[in-house]
Amino acid sequence: MTIRAFISGCAGLELTGEEIAFFAEMQPWGLILFKRNVESPAQVKALTAAFRTAIGRADAPVLIDQEGGRVQRMGPPHWPAYASAAAFNALPGNDISYKCALVRLSARLMAHDLREVGITVDCLPVLDVPVPGSNNVIGNRAYAQDPDTVAMLGRAAAEGMMAGGVLPVMKHIPGHGRAFADSHLELPVVQTSAQELFLHDFKPFMVNADLPAAMTAHVVYTAFDRTNPATVSREVIQTHIRGTIGFDGLLISDDLSMKALGGTFPQKVKRALRAGCDVVLHCNGVMEEMIAVAQAAPALSKAAHRRIARAMGVTRHVPEPLDVVDARARLKSALAP
Repeated sequence: MTIRAFISGCAGLELTGEEIAFFAEMQPWGLILFKRNVESPAQVKALTAAFRTAIGRADAPVLIDQEGGRVQRMGPPHWPAYASAAAFNALPGNDISYKCALVRLSARLMAHDLREVGITVDCLPVLDVPVPGSNNVIGNRAYAQDPDTVAMLGRAAAEGMMAGGVLPVMKHIPGHGRAFADSHLELPVVQTSAQELFLHDFKPFMVNADLPAAMTAHVVYTAFDRTNPATVSREVIQTHIRGTIGFDGLLISDDLSMKALGGTFPQKVKRALRAGCDVVLHCNGVMEEMIAVAQAAPALSKAAHRRIARAMGVTRHVPEPLDVVDARARLKSALAP
């Protein structure tokens, strides 16, 4: 079976006949879900099962962005409203160990929710470090305003996910916090010096370079490549993400349908993979675009297979024991005003 180097979205709460046929033929590596795909636990569980049946792979990954705060695809009334990343560092006092423990607990609970419905990959933690005046696309999705705290709290979130048998995907490598534009709508250009980027923006990713997976930033860093955003920049990926930062895990592009990337979908696919992404991501569930992405996506490379096997290994263990009722009560009490 040839698995292609792309992740696809789908349109609604259940797969259409056209989507089932598309997935069976084109064999995406995985599926990503959004709010449009989420109604209830039973429905999400049926959707993830239907995707795996369609492609004939029981272990195929299903991804989601479940961060807490304003980026939470699964929420009330069926799932808790989790706190934003920034809420933990905003707690009184300077006990970083205590804050890390709460972040880990929150992520462990989210992992429990995800595993219950067949989701095995969460695009979390956000390791971006916002600077004054930067676009609010990151905002309170960031754990803090300084790289050391972001690195520590982000690490705790990743550990909570892995303890629950869910693969965390740190984002947006090598750093989206300095962007003064929303990459969903336009291309951010960062003109900061290489030294400042290494000391500030890139530092949380350097500290956490041993984590198993990461998602790229659609951001131009003129210190390294004056034209191409990181997702499609061989210089940024090979020299700095793989080299300076030292990340050798699974590298997934951010969504190819975001306005920050120019060109046709086949061009975007080829540029991202040629630059060094292992897998490309297409999220919006528009079939015409899905077909264009799939047709341009080659089979997973040997290096991608190696990184995937290592990354997905964290989803194959029995989750760490958890008293869900007690854990939810402890987290709620700690975050109470």
